[in-house]
Amino acid sequence: MKIAITGGGGMIGRKLAERLAKDGALGGRKITGITLYDVVPPVAPAGAKFPVQLLTGDMPAPGETDKLVADHPDVIFHLAAIVSGEAELEFDKGYRINFEGTHRLLESIRHAYTSAAQKPRLVFTSSIAVFGAPFPDKIPDEFQHTPLTSYGTQKAICELLLSDYTRKGFVDGIGIRLPTICVRPGKPNKAASGFFSNICREPLAGHEAVLPVGEDVRHWHASPRAAIGFLLHAATIDGETVGPRRNLSLPGLSVTVGEQIAALRRVAGEAVVKRIRREPDPFIQKIVSGWARDFDPKRALALGFKADASFDDIIHAHIEDELGGKVVA
Repeated sequence: MKIAITGGGGMIGRKLAERLAKDGALGGRKITGITLYDVVPPVAPAGAKFPVQLLTGDMPAPGETDKLVADHPDVIFHLAAIVSGEAELEFDKGYRINFEGTHRLLESIRHAYTSAAQKPRLVFTSSIAVFGAPFPDKIPDEFQHTPLTSYGTQKAICELLLSDYTRKGFVDGIGIRLPTICVRPGKPNKAASGFFSNICREPLAGHEAVLPVGEDVRHWHASPRAAIGFLLHAATIDGETVGPRRNLSLPGLSVTVGEQIAALRRVAGEAVVKRIRREPDPFIQKIVSGWARDFDPKRALALGFKADASFDDIIHAHIEDELGGKVVA
């Protein structure tokens, strides 16, 4: 089995490649090679027992996506995108990367695979930003798409493309609407949702973090560990079981910022929590006010997708995976 990962230099792409290298197989099939693609140079996972091809380029540029599918990967994880805050601030860039890049990838797949039997499984990471307020208490699987940001609109368009290309037999696509990934390792980025991770990651590492919204803000979360599990499951799930509705809202945890902070206090103590500084940001508050808060993801749960048990578990996972089990007191 050959695998390709767009956004292979990002946090999720890196963790996914590391997991695949560790397992050496996907869905019971031996991995014979992985291609990692990103706008920044990706890094080959340590210990891989198969060839790893590293590609760097501008995905929407002519010919770039053709390179990705030249050796006909069996599974393609399409993670490449610019994040929500950046897509909102840079309108043209958002549509070029998030929409045009995805469309070019679908077109490259369409022309590179000559028979229906050869079509690859394409796992597309969508977002809960495809939904927009007003919301019910829990968003059901059938809730309408009314995105209130450019990022959400771009993801919603790509969901439709994925469904149509799958319907036509050009690709075997599964779109997964990821909850906000928390706690994200690394440095803060331009994602409007970045503060959800920042208020946990930075204090745990001994640094101050800025909280730009009120503690009553509620949101839908999953850990990086859960996200990798979602991707692997989406790559191997039976498409006939999924049916024609190829985009799924995934399970997660609905918690308020205050509940996040309470979990941080239970796990790491008051001294860590005191490193959070309140600094309201109207731009972030406006974006967040239009985001989904809670879901009833019956389809995904029935299909075997699994979420984290508690936010305490999410924090413990970050400490174990990223901090060597130690917290800066």
